[in-house]
Formats: sequence, C-alpha cells, structure tokens
Amino acid sequence: MQNVYDIFLLIGAGVFAGFVNTIAGGGSLLTLPLLIFMGLPPAVANGTNRIAIAFSSLSANIGYTSKNIKTYPFSIYLGIAAIFGAILGARIAIEIDGAIFNRILAIIMIVVLLIMVFKPKMADHKSQERTTGKYLFISLIAFFFIGIYGGFINAGIGFIIMLFLNIFNKINLVRLNAVKVGVVFIYTIAALVTFSFSGNVNWLYGLILAVGTSVGAWTASRFSVDRGEGFIKLVMIVMVLLMAVKLWLF
Repeated sequence: MQNVYDIFLLIGAGVFAGFVNTIAGGGSLLTLPLLIFMGLPPAVANGTNRIAIAFSSLSANIGYTSKNIKTYPFSIYLGIAAIFGAILGARIAIEIDGAIFNRILAIIMIVVLLIMVFKPKMADHKSQERTTGKYLFISLIAFFFIGIYGGFINAGIGFIIMLFLNIFNKINLVRLNAVKVGVVFIYTIAALVTFSFSGNVNWLYGLILAVGTSVGAWTASRFSVDRGEGFIKLVMIVMVLLMAVKLWLF
C-alpha cells in the first residue's frame, strides 16, 4: 500500500464496481485493471479481485433476501456446477503469462463494453420459470462452462449469466439478478481458494476493495437504480476504454 490515497481509491472504485455488478455486470472491468495499475502482477490482481467479488455478491444476496427475493435451491445447483469450471479457469489464469493475460483482458474489456452498449433487450417474463427437469440439466452443463470463464477472469460475466437465465430459463428481470449473485458467490469462493493456495492473493488490497464493493452491492440490491443507469453506463464506457488502451499498449 503506497499511501492513504490508495485506500480511498480502492474503496471508491469498489463502491462503484459493486453497484454496477449487482444491477447488471462489468464491475471487474474497473477493479481488475486498477489492481494491475497499482502494481500487482496480473495473476495476483486477478486473485485479489475475487475477495471483492465474494463480499459484494454475499452482500447483494443479503439485500435480495431482505426483500424476500429467494432463488434457492436453483441458484445453489447452478453454483455447484460452476465451481468445477471455476477451479479449472482459475488454474489457467494462474499459469498464463502476465503480458498475454493483460492483452486478453484488454480484448475482453472492449467486447463486454460493446455488449453493455448494444446488449439484447431482455423480456420481463410472466410465465412459469423453466428451472427443473431437462432445463435444469442443460443449465448445469452451461454453468460449468460459465464457471470456467468466471474462474479465469470473471469480467462481464454478469451479462452472460443474465442473458442465459432470461432467454433459456425464462426468469424475470426481478429474480434473475438474485440468481446471478447467488451463483457468483458460490463459484467465486472456489476460485478464491484456488488463487490463494498458489499465493496469488493480496489480502490487504482485496479486503479494502471489498469494503467498497459490499456497500455498492447492498445499495444496488435494496434500492431502485433505474434513474442512474444511463450515467453509470457512460462513466463505465469512458473508464473501460482508457484502461483497455493502457493494458494493450503498456
């Protein structure tokens, strides 16, 4: 930790990222590059970021539960399937060369940014959710592969999860965010343990960042956020573009 300003920077970025992650996804597009720019090796930054993700998803779960939005046991089933993929993805992230990881992250940031801008419109389903039988089986397979990406880098995975749940499982817009944060919390714990055992976690940075993400996630899960969505999207676009260029060139 260089100085006290780093603490405020991490907490502030965490609040913003936790807020964004809960209402849609993409918060790691801010926090992961920030940790790299603060001097952490890519693998350590990746592992450290999981602390913040775990705390923010747990905080969001508590917020949704307090509003009586409960998605268990479906989210638990999906989370368990994603665990196996997340461990595999985390191992890949640990072994990959740092410079290559930065280039991959820069590309993913641009792709996710385009999804944020041109994301397909999701339907607010009123019909019965498809969460049992063959739909559950297919979802478990899908979330194993989603877990691989989550374990590898996680950035923007919220969009992927929400689109799948909405299109395939017919989960409405109110409940799919609650499913998402439940699944993310479960597989993130597995990814965090994997990074930690390999020595790729800076607990001080991660816990400070987690303070911010927890506040942002709880706030987003408890209160309406529609009014600020346009502003949040604009800020994200500018920041992500700048960070992606820096990651690619430097």
